[in-house]
Amino acid sequence: MSDPLGLKRYIRTVSNFPIDGIVFRDITSLIETPEAFKKTCDELTKITKEFGANIVASIESRGFIFAGTIARDLSLPFVLARKPGKLPNATFQKSFDLEYGSTSIEIQKNTDIKSGQKIVIVDDLVATGGTAIACAELLTENFDVKNEDILIICIIDLVNLGGSKLIKEKGFSIKTIVDYE
Repeated sequence: MSDPLGLKRYIRTVSNFPIDGIVFRDITSLIETPEAFKKTCDELTKITKEFGANIVASIESRGFIFAGTIARDLSLPFVLARKPGKLPNATFQKSFDLEYGSTSIEIQKNTDIKSGQKIVIVDDLVATGGTAIACAELLTENFDVKNEDILIICIIDLVNLGGSKLIKEKGFSIKTIVDYE
């Protein structure tokens, strides 16, 4: 179990949330602890800078917390991937399965993304990989972004659920900070 920054102690484990049988990793205690939050944001910013990203995209809603700091620190555009009906302009939509259901996300069609740009997708964790893959595929299918120009970054990897492995199998890169087996 990887935890090079010592962040696990700030992540609560909540059993049977949001439904029975799910073990939820709660980052609210991490973001409520200034030194842990800063350490996390600094590491994500470092990863983004090393990748050479031109754009930061993020998945609703916990990913927004971290992506906003990265975009600010690196002066990069911040693209929102949101639940249906939350964006004011026409959107591209992608449906996907979650660990405990299914849903979809959208990105506005008028978003200024061009082929050849490098994009970091930020979320709080990767479980089955469905959300991150849907966001990445929204970019590849609708904005002509190449798989190798996308890096998915998350604080937590729930390794046993296979999401990070599936993301790699789909041809995308992923980096995480804390792994749970």
